[in-house]
Amino acid sequence: MEKAILAGGCFWCTEAVFQDIIGVEKVVSGYIDGHVKEPGYREVCSGTTGHTEAIEITYDPEVITYEELLEIFWTTHDPTTLNRQGNDVGTQYRSGIYTHSDEQQNIAEKSKKEVATQIWDDPIVTEIKPAKIFYPAEPYHQNYYKRNSHVGYCAVVVAPKVAKARQKFANKIKAA
Repeated sequence: MEKAILAGGCFWCTEAVFQDIIGVEKVVSGYIDGHVKEPGYREVCSGTTGHTEAIEITYDPEVITYEELLEIFWTTHDPTTLNRQGNDVGTQYRSGIYTHSDEQQNIAEKSKKEVATQIWDDPIVTEIKPAKIFYPAEPYHQNYYKRNSHVGYCAVVVAPKVAKARQKFANKIKAA
């Protein structure tokens, strides 16, 4: 198993997109790239800790590759908006790829260059940097969409991203 850390706005959205991908063993919502130890949701949401909401994916590279995970990532959020995804605004919602090795770093940089010319018209603002400490979010944030799909934010913001991923990557979705 390998790990990937991705930030694509609100972690509820990103977590929900990746949970049903074949080869993904586990998805944990959390915080990365800040200067406060053991940050909490309220602190991170204040924008003062430097963290971004992110997910840590544990995956089987024999089933799904890092490149494939990045393809899903680029397609299911807007990497051209600085410090925002839709109505979620602030540095805690920035787009980022946090790498665990030189290989992941090189793959992410290459992927970003390809995406810049193939998918998006505006410049990509996604930061790509080595992963620091990943702090899991509080338990109530884990598996949020699956437990709360009826809640307004989930129905209006998360569900369309999940639907887009399931349609575009139907061949990579786990059987129900």
